[in-house]
Amino acid sequence: MVLTDSNYKTLGKGDIAPNFSLKGTDDKTYTLENFKDAKAILIVFMCNHCPYVIPKLPELKRIQKDFQDKGLVVIGINPNNAKDYPDDSFLNMKKIVSEMRFNFLYLRDETQETAKEYGAVCTPDPFLFDCNKRLIYHGRLDDTHGDTPAKEHEMYEIINKYLLENDIPNHEEPSRGCSIKWLYDE
Repeated sequence: MVLTDSNYKTLGKGDIAPNFSLKGTDDKTYTLENFKDAKAILIVFMCNHCPYVIPKLPELKRIQKDFQDKGLVVIGINPNNAKDYPDDSFLNMKKIVSEMRFNFLYLRDETQETAKEYGAVCTPDPFLFDCNKRLIYHGRLDDTHGDTPAKEHEMYEIINKYLLENDIPNHEEPSRGCSIKWLYDE
């Protein structure tokens, strides 16, 4: 489990989401332009095997299901080094999407440039953007790390409050999880 400062750009509140062009498990390529009509976008840097990501998958699916009709798009992005961590390969991404029945997009950041531009450091690492693609919240999904059931579903409540009242809390709890598996020692 890590709480790490990134050597890369770290987005601050109000910063515009860096664009990307990433392949999804549906074999389509996505950029932020694909989501120009979204009222909010939740981008979560994640992977297939992390013991901190796996317990969050039902929550991510619930968030997508409950808020997709209100304009939210959930995007998972896997930046992990698949050469040294074959569980995180694109083929295994497709398998987990099928097995877990993801209802959200899952994209591959093969070069890890997107993770670096966002300042992602761990899996999961969630970033919530408004309709103008400005960062409004960078914090954990909930108050557990898989060892106990969540008592507070922070991201769910924040999204709900933002979509209903256009309100975002000032306080952010950092996400915790496995460090991103970089291609080179970072």
